[in-house]
Amino acid sequence: MRILAIETSCDETGVAIYQQDNHQGHVLSNHLSSQIAIHARFGGVVPEIASREHDKTLPPMLAEVMRSAALSWSDIDALAVTSGPGLMGALLVGTSFARAMAMVHQLPLMPIHHLEGHILAAGLSDKLPPMPFVALLVSGGHTLLVLVKKIGNYQLLGQTLDDAAGECFDKSARLLGLPYPGGPEIALLAKEGVCGKYRLPRPMLHRDGCDFSFSGLKTAVLHASKKINMHDHQQRCDLAAEIQSAICDVLIKKTMRACTEQGVAHVVLAGGVAANTCLRDGLAKAAAFIGIQSHVPPAHYCTDNAAMIAYAAHCRFSLGESAPAIDTWDANPRQRLIE
Repeated sequence: MRILAIETSCDETGVAIYQQDNHQGHVLSNHLSSQIAIHARFGGVVPEIASREHDKTLPPMLAEVMRSAALSWSDIDALAVTSGPGLMGALLVGTSFARAMAMVHQLPLMPIHHLEGHILAAGLSDKLPPMPFVALLVSGGHTLLVLVKKIGNYQLLGQTLDDAAGECFDKSARLLGLPYPGGPEIALLAKEGVCGKYRLPRPMLHRDGCDFSFSGLKTAVLHASKKINMHDHQQRCDLAAEIQSAICDVLIKKTMRACTEQGVAHVVLAGGVAANTCLRDGLAKAAAFIGIQSHVPPAHYCTDNAAMIAYAAHCRFSLGESAPAIDTWDANPRQRLIE
């Protein structure tokens, strides 16, 4: 089965084709166009600009994906598209385009929840771990701990009560005079920094439960940034190292608590912030210490991409699900993963 998927939930346009042969699946083509350079001067994503860029980029990208996979429309068995959550205009571009392709080529179209795509992305490079497992999904807009009982059956264990971890990275980077997006910039500075030179709080680390909070850490970074010499490269590196360490400490320890409480043997790290080396390595070490196996997609499958949407659709189809009629669903910027 070959599935062509489209992802346009925010500021990255993705088109991919996933193929499953017997028990072996692989990505035939996966193209991504980032709008980071366009939005960087605004310090964040401008929804209207994002929508226009998707509209401009999708047609030639689709043609290139088909060309690079050496396929025609007669070789495609189904379509998939991100239906939410995300920016409404951006989602509408992708879903409208996918609907048109589905009608023209008479193909089933499976709407996919963006966060489900992230959670299942570990299956793109390896087999998904046995269920149930705990997934830490951490990105610019989401920080969740989810118990994955089976495909489509998810239990929320914890979530951020305010800023997501990715937002904390972005806002902290801005305080250090770094460009958007802030996560990679903080990580780059942190490589030259010494953690512990500045002491930042680890919010809610010792509070019961698995919820997160990063607004207090953001405020602490604001106060710390006013006390350092912003022209001193080493001081900025040291503060960046502490920021990264504080965020990762909270994420890792809360995740290990969730794994222990749920009695699972596997944990999956997902979302854009999962590309952070400190978080990837730290989670793997912490999990191994308590006898849990960690699973992390390659960095290029952590950020938004269409391959994960295609794979999630494959998982749905493999369970015997049928694609819903096109007129029974719509793009939903606030689509919930867990009802």
